[in-house]
Amino acid sequence: MSKQLTKQNIGVGIAGTGFIGPAHVEALSRNGIRVMGLAENSFEKAQEKAAELGIPRVFGSLEEMLKDADIDVVHLATPNFLHFPHAKAALLAGKHVICEKPLALDSKQSAELVQLAAEKHLVNVVNFNIRMYPMVQQARAMVQSGALGDLFILQGSYLQDWLLLPTDWNWRLEPGLGGTLRTVGDIGSHWLDLLTFITGLKVESVYADFKTFHPVRKKPAKPLETFTGKLLTPEDYIDQPIYTEDYASILLHYENGVQGILTVAQVCSGRKNRIFFEINGSKSSLVWDGEQPNELWVGHRDGPNQVIMKDPSLMLPEARETVSYPGGHTEGFPDTFKQLYKKVYAYIFAGDYSQKPDFPTFADGHYEMQLCEAIERSAKEKTWVQVS
Repeated sequence: MSKQLTKQNIGVGIAGTGFIGPAHVEALSRNGIRVMGLAENSFEKAQEKAAELGIPRVFGSLEEMLKDADIDVVHLATPNFLHFPHAKAALLAGKHVICEKPLALDSKQSAELVQLAAEKHLVNVVNFNIRMYPMVQQARAMVQSGALGDLFILQGSYLQDWLLLPTDWNWRLEPGLGGTLRTVGDIGSHWLDLLTFITGLKVESVYADFKTFHPVRKKPAKPLETFTGKLLTPEDYIDQPIYTEDYASILLHYENGVQGILTVAQVCSGRKNRIFFEINGSKSSLVWDGEQPNELWVGHRDGPNQVIMKDPSLMLPEARETVSYPGGHTEGFPDTFKQLYKKVYAYIFAGDYSQKPDFPTFADGHYEMQLCEAIERSAKEKTWVQVS
């Protein structure tokens, strides 16, 4: 792009206003960046949401928004099956792209997006926002400094209960909309990205076991937004066969002989959105629980264990960048979006796209696609599978 982008002149567009789109809008606002345009799947819906969110320009489709020369950056918060065509169209239109995960529905598509973004010299981001919790950054700084010694085991889980009941419904249950992987692709991908980000290690091979506890669900006749529900009578439902996993356990062989194990499920009563990891090394261990995100547990063999509270004055310098408030002032899920976009837009405004980004890019999204495909293949073939 020819013009030097600044906070004053940048044009940002958002596509999609379901559960996550408004989180993008709020985070941008907290960074002093106003959203210029909103695209939805109908002009009427876009108009309604734009009024609600205070966005001045309205578009009845992404294609319309991409024709607007004032739009420089596009945030994609649309359903999974639209990520590839939308990201590709935005890149071809010369827009920088911030895309929700998964980047695409297969690794062939994601590889094409990585190549296209490189050819167009455009900033490209996958929204792995969980990286931006301050205590996750602290964990990474500690691991990278050698504080844990040689790494032995990476273990953990991502558990939810919002699809516990056979009457719970969401578009992610339909492979045509969400992809053939559901629990692994939707939440497991966050955990997998997180552990590679913290340790710098990639997965070499996987062994996965899947289970669908509700092979048939009751689909409401009317669409329901994520994490919401309402009372319906039995005749308001239709039987819908389910072809995606409610649960997965995955054995992971990382580089350098490091072992891993991950459990993901969306049918765990009482677990609202619990991402959890434990890293065991030759000197000490680390534990982080996403439902208590401002704490980091450190385990020792020969001394008292510790709980490090989020406090910038007590954290390693590399982790302080993602802290906005002093100790005792908690930071959570919305702050991760704020911190991610702070990094992304600082990079855009600096204007030197040859520099290595300090945020997750399409290359990270492509790696996750390759990893998820290996996991899916392993579950089907009941065997160890090498990651491409």
